[in-house]
Amino acid sequence: MTTLTAKDNLPKDHPVYGLKTPREVRSLIRKGEWDFYTKGLAMGYTQANLVVLPEEDAFEFLVFCQRNSKPCPVIDVTDVGSPEPAYTAPGADLRTDLPRYRVFRNGEIVDEPTNITDYWRDDLVAFLLGCSLTFEGALLEAGVPIRTLEMGIGTCDFVTSVRCNPSGKFHGPMVMSMRPMTPAQAVRATQVTTRFSATHGAPMHIGDPSAIGIEDINDPTFGSAVEIKEGEVPVFWACGITPQTVALESKVEFMITHKPGHMFITDISDAEVALF
Repeated sequence: MTTLTAKDNLPKDHPVYGLKTPREVRSLIRKGEWDFYTKGLAMGYTQANLVVLPEEDAFEFLVFCQRNSKPCPVIDVTDVGSPEPAYTAPGADLRTDLPRYRVFRNGEIVDEPTNITDYWRDDLVAFLLGCSLTFEGALLEAGVPIRTLEMGIGTCDFVTSVRCNPSGKFHGPMVMSMRPMTPAQAVRATQVTTRFSATHGAPMHIGDPSAIGIEDINDPTFGSAVEIKEGEVPVFWACGITPQTVALESKVEFMITHKPGHMFITDISDAEVALF
């Protein structure tokens, strides 16, 4: 099994990269044969962030998502007690089909297991939220480079000073992912991603990181730093890790999420998501 750290690079030669369908990749994950980043897997299919909460907190969180649709665009919600995302991946199991999870209790991370079968309860509701990995294929097709892919790393995400709109017990700062680009590429990226409203849509910020509370662009909160070349500017998108910073600040009694970069791969194509 892979030993995971926030600074790991993507393994280039693993046979998982030859798998074409989400079902094939999920099967490998379910069997415990892949516990690494999902960037670059089953390209062309929508990846999703995971949030699992007790039913008593589900409505407040749904309202939180509605009030913060850029970082938390909802693409599926399970029935109470069911781990099956029946709309986006019928037959899948959210307890086992992500490479690694995070378990929060009272605002603390208490575990990062490879499955959550032992934590599952009959009162739990799972939310799948859109992920910016979905539009990276469209960016590449438009000639916009993805530096994390070029460098073989998983994520480059920052907790910012931008505050989410609160809902009940849920409040906290927004997380944003960063991709360096030339100004012309940033314009093209904005045009391309605007139609992906179900997976964060257009950028939230372009340029000066300090304007959104980032003190050191070379020290991301999640993942690894990426090279910003001469003539490039940092471009920031809202990120689905946001509920995890909310769990920490709000001291949510119980929440399960994906570990950053270790996403759920749905059966929905990126083209379908662009039409949501």
